[in-house]
Amino acid sequence: METSAKQAVSVSLSNAAPSDGDTVPTGKARQRWVRRFLANRMTVLSLVIVTGAVGVAIFAPVLAIHDPTFAEPAVRLSAPSADHLLGTDDLGRDTFSRLVYGARVSLIIGLGVTVAAGIIGSILGLVSGYVTRLDSVIMRTMDGLMAFPSILLAIAIMASLGPSTFNVFIALTVVYIPTISRLVRSTTLVIKQQPYIESARSIGMRDWEIMAKYIFPNGLSPLIVQCTFVIAFAIISEASLSFLGAGVPPEQPTWGNMLRDGQSLLQQAWWLAVFPGTALFVTVLALNLVGDGLRDALDPRARDR
Repeated sequence: METSAKQAVSVSLSNAAPSDGDTVPTGKARQRWVRRFLANRMTVLSLVIVTGAVGVAIFAPVLAIHDPTFAEPAVRLSAPSADHLLGTDDLGRDTFSRLVYGARVSLIIGLGVTVAAGIIGSILGLVSGYVTRLDSVIMRTMDGLMAFPSILLAIAIMASLGPSTFNVFIALTVVYIPTISRLVRSTTLVIKQQPYIESARSIGMRDWEIMAKYIFPNGLSPLIVQCTFVIAFAIISEASLSFLGAGVPPEQPTWGNMLRDGQSLLQQAWWLAVFPGTALFVTVLALNLVGDGLRDALDPRARDR
């Protein structure tokens, strides 16, 4: 009889969980989300641009017709031509090849930082919102990190660790963990008050099971949207650190390094700064528009307000 009661409560839990915009999509709900997302032409165009940037990063060795680090002084500061599609820099390195490989570095850092910050921030947010006695300790630590401007905190961490791609990843992960954790905490505080959470406790489910099975999936929609913006912010932050000389080593092709190298030669060789700047602008704008489209698709009420 006790087993039957637990089964009945379990059924009620699955029926009580929110649907459509408040939980993980299944069946018809997923189809509605996809239709709403694809209905926005600007969002679809932005998704195509982001997909193209990812494709360029993946196939960089195929697309780059020159070695991005090979210096050829004889053709230094050459204007765009058939041999060098986007010209060359002050050392004779091919700008197009450096731009392509720079996309790989920027996107890897952006995606890596988002995944790491999403995992760590989600765990901290879930624990903080669900376990009351730990809430103050975790959130005050997050508030302390957020008290610093993000770029200054990243520069301080890089000054301690030294310039390298991995250290940029660590610094930006630390910077964006508080943003994710506060978002997940806010959704956890709301969801844990729902009746189906009380039902889960009444049948003896452990806290980590409740968080994993009910609270985290039902707060996944805003987390997905936030992660798209974090990718864009991380790409900008990486470029900013590289531009200031505190990020990826100067010899490695990144959009930030290319902007730093080209800003002093802007009047003499405009292509050194214009092309990486345009690539950075278009990619970040497309990511932000994809995030807006996801927000409208996952929560149509936000679009109507």
